[in-house]
Amino acid sequence: MEIILREDIDKLGARGQVVKVAAGYARNYLLPKRLAVPATEANKKIVEQERQAHLRREAKLKTEAQDLGKILGAVTVTIAQKAGENDQLFGSVTAKDIAEALEKQNYSIDRRKIQLDEPIKQLGEHKITVRLHKEVPVEITVQVIKEE
Repeated sequence: MEIILREDIDKLGARGQVVKVAAGYARNYLLPKRLAVPATEANKKIVEQERQAHLRREAKLKTEAQDLGKILGAVTVTIAQKAGENDQLFGSVTAKDIAEALEKQNYSIDRRKIQLDEPIKQLGEHKITVRLHKEVPVEITVQVIKEE
């Protein structure tokens, strides 16, 4: 069965793409969840208009993210944590802690956009990637200091 995707679906295709799938997959999953529509001429025109609107929205979001990225690139976040000997932290600094520290500096960044492989467990300066948009990663500096 041929369908037109309304959303990006992993391992299947991108928004606006015409793909061939099993009839049951389309009928029982994709169509009821409004992830796709049947591939008719009328639907192709409608989906093309939706795709154009999505591209315009996406371009605007990307531009805003790039502007914010230029500002965020110079930001240094300082977080005070209790630490023991050998600069080892009691606990750790997580993406949530970094998001809260950014919030105090009037930057509203969702903690899920802050990419930490594992929580920070050492004092010192760390480079952290913040993904403001899927194509706009920004590196910020996180300074972890000893709490007095």
